[in-house]
Amino acid sequence: MSVANVEMASSAMSPVALFLQADIVVKAVMIGLLLASLWTWAIIIGHWLKVRRLSAGSETFERDFWKADDIDRFYDQRGKEDVPSAKVFAAGLTEWRRSTAGARVDREGTRARLAVAMHAAVGAEVDRIASRLNILATVGSVAPFVGLFGTVWGIMRSFTAIAGANNTSLAVVAPGIAEALFATALGLFAAIPAVIAYNRMTYGVNRIEARLQRFADGFHGTLSRELDQEG
Repeated sequence: MSVANVEMASSAMSPVALFLQADIVVKAVMIGLLLASLWTWAIIIGHWLKVRRLSAGSETFERDFWKADDIDRFYDQRGKEDVPSAKVFAAGLTEWRRSTAGARVDREGTRARLAVAMHAAVGAEVDRIASRLNILATVGSVAPFVGLFGTVWGIMRSFTAIAGANNTSLAVVAPGIAEALFATALGLFAAIPAVIAYNRMTYGVNRIEARLQRFADGFHGTLSRELDQEG
């Protein structure tokens, strides 16, 4: 085979050429997988930036909280910050104020309500942080099968071309097979980063949840000791 023929064959097998040669069904599959891949990377980058900001904010908030001498004054100054630890703190202190507003304070009931309020706040913050991670799980599980559908369709098209041309040469079979394999490659290209990112981000969310729960437990202990002192 001459150099010119080799270059022509290589250009015919380039990703752009494979896309242009594909029929409408395989093109739709390829476009869908490319969009899914772009969406996946947008979620990955956005989530990483969000977690980095919230983690740094929570770390600073918790450090300053444990150094504070007056909880009420600290709440007035920092209680409305948009960080997970501040949300848990605000939920606990709000419930504390409601439960201790009367003349008679039910200690055990107050402790239980504080635990429920802060546990609910932790859950709400974890849900907020983990939003859209289910999309990564969906892309990671579905994209390979979508690519496989494109593969099957491309192979069927190749068999149809063979039957129509009554020719089993590689020149007849290769284009459809290449399109089919390219659809599979795009499916994996979209799925692999989504699966890796989902697993890593889920682990990160679990760590944040554990940290928030530790903060909630510590704050609950502080308020519980305050109840004992009031009694």
